[in-house]
Amino acid sequence: MSDETVGRVHWSFWAIGAVALIWNGMGVMNFFMQMNADTLASFPESQRAIIEGRPTWATAGFAIAVFGGALGCVLLLLRKSAAFYLFVASLLGVIVTSAHTLGMAGSTTDFSPVEIVMMILMPLVVAAFLIWYSKQAGNKGWIGQEQSVSH
Repeated sequence: MSDETVGRVHWSFWAIGAVALIWNGMGVMNFFMQMNADTLASFPESQRAIIEGRPTWATAGFAIAVFGGALGCVLLLLRKSAAFYLFVASLLGVIVTSAHTLGMAGSTTDFSPVEIVMMILMPLVVAAFLIWYSKQAGNKGWIGQEQSVSH
């Protein structure tokens, strides 16, 4: 469970990176499904209301959130420090998208607690965690140009 060897990372780095890539990959798939009218018709009413009423700025935030997060995960797994900046952009996209969703929640759409957790809280928590984690990985020398020994 140590990362004493130069250039080596703890096994959890790969596990977290892979799970985060799957999470963000599902977000990318969700984005494309929401852009397809036939698929959108199969969504629950509360979700359709958000998507159909979403302004361009909120759709752009959603795209930045999911594509930034997915690309950030790829760069994380490639051990590139630029992953951190993509995770920051992703979090900003999540915030923009969540602002619109919360606005809808406060108006005519009633959300269940599960919908609130899955559409707002989980993306925020995951995006914030990935920023923190990529910073920690950089501090440990797991990502970036220099691979250093942790003490």
